[in-house]
Amino acid sequence: MANLIGDMARSVGLPKLKQAAGLVTKRLPIPQPLLIVGPGASAKLGQAIGDFTHRKVMLVTDATVMKLGLAEPLRAALAAAGTEVVVFDRVEPDAPIPVIEAGITLLRDEGCDAIVAFGGGSVMDAAKVIGLAVANGKPPRALVGYFKGLHGPLPLYAVPTTAGTGSEVTVAAVISDPKAQRKLVVADTRLVPRMAALDPQLMVGLPPAITAATGMDALTHAVEAYIGDWCTDTTDRWALAAVGMVFEQLERAVTDGRDLVARERMALASTYAGLAFTRANVGNVHAIAHQLGGLYHVPHGLANAIVLPAVLRFSAPNCEPRLAALARRSGVGAPDDGDTTLAHKFIDAVAELNRRIGIPGTVEALRAADIPKLAQAACREADANYPVPRVMTPGDCEAILRSLLPAKAPARKRTAAKTAAKPAAKKTAARKKAAAPA
Repeated sequence: MANLIGDMARSVGLPKLKQAAGLVTKRLPIPQPLLIVGPGASAKLGQAIGDFTHRKVMLVTDATVMKLGLAEPLRAALAAAGTEVVVFDRVEPDAPIPVIEAGITLLRDEGCDAIVAFGGGSVMDAAKVIGLAVANGKPPRALVGYFKGLHGPLPLYAVPTTAGTGSEVTVAAVISDPKAQRKLVVADTRLVPRMAALDPQLMVGLPPAITAATGMDALTHAVEAYIGDWCTDTTDRWALAAVGMVFEQLERAVTDGRDLVARERMALASTYAGLAFTRANVGNVHAIAHQLGGLYHVPHGLANAIVLPAVLRFSAPNCEPRLAALARRSGVGAPDDGDTTLAHKFIDAVAELNRRIGIPGTVEALRAADIPKLAQAACREADANYPVPRVMTPGDCEAILRSLLPAKAPARKRTAAKTAAKPAAKKTAARKKAAAPA
C-alpha cells in the first residue's frame, strides 16, 4: 500500500493524490466500537469480555495503572467469568518498539487469545501493534504504513484512562523508534477495538497537568478534523460536539479532578474527536508535534496544545468561516461578529484556555539550531499525509517554531548582572581604601 501511494504520488502529483485519498477515506468502511459509558464501565466491560468466552487475555498496561489498582474491577470481572489474565505492564510513553517486541514475546509464550488495552494512548497503541504483529507473524517495523498485515489483530478491547487520544476508536497506532528518534504510524481499519469502556472514575486521580494536556489533545483532534479538507457532515457533528464539550468541561476537570460529570464529558469529547479525525485526519499541528515528540520526547498532548494557537493563526486566512463556526459552538464572540473577527476570537480563546489550565506558550526543550531540520520533517509529514487548509513551506514552519522558542533563562541575566557589578564593587572598595586613615 505504501509503495502504491508513493507511485501514485509521483505519477499524478501529491495534491491530486490527496484528493483521491480523501474520496476513499470518506467511503472507507471504518468500524466503531460498542461503548460502555459511565462510572463502573470498566467492570462492565470485563463482564462482557467474559461472556465472549475468551480463554486467556493479555492485559496491556503500564506500571502506574497496576500500582494504583485501577484495573482490579475489570480483572475481578474476568476472573468471575473464568477468564485467565496475563499482565504486561511495561508500556512506556510513545510506545517504543523494544517494549512492543517484549509484549509480542509474552503474548506468544502465554498463548493469549485476546487483548485488553488499559491505559493512555501509548498503551492502546502498543496493544494494537502487539495484536497485529502476532496475528501476521511480522515485527512492528514491517507493519509501519497502511494495511501492512494480511490478517486483522487479535480481538482487542480498550479502557482509556485519559481523555485525549481517542485511540479507543481510531484506525491508527503511533509507536516510536528510539534509535532513529522517530515516531511511526501503523494504520489499518481493523485496529479499531471491538468494545471500549469510558469510565470517569478511572480519571479522578489524573494530575491537573496531564488532564490539561490530554484535554487539549482532544481539542486539537476535533479542530484539525473540522478545518481540514476531508471533513464530512458526520465528522463535522462529532468535531463540533467535541469542541463545545472541551470548552465547557476541561477547565472544570483540571480544577476539580473528582468532578465525575466533567470527567465523563471529557471522555466523550475525546471519543467524538477520535471518531472525527480517524476519518477526516489531522493537520499541521500534528506534523509539528510529532517532530517535537520524536526529538525531544515532549508528550504528544502537550506538544499539540502548545503548537495549536500558532498553527491556527497561520491557517486562518484559508479557513475563517470554519474557525468562526467553532467560535460560535464554543460560545466565543458576539452574535453580530463577522467570520474574520470570530475566527481570531476563537484562536485567542484557545490560547487563553491554554493559559488558564497551565499549558506553557513555548517548548522548553526547543533549540534554534534544530528548527530547520524539524521544519523539513514536519513539512514532509504534512505534505504526504494531511489534508491541511493551508500548506506550510519550510520557511512557514520555521517561523511557527521560532515563535515557540523559550525565552532566555533568567539565570543568564543574573550572571550578566553579577559580571557588570564586579567592576563597580572593585571601584567602591578602592574608594573605601583611599578614604581610610593611614
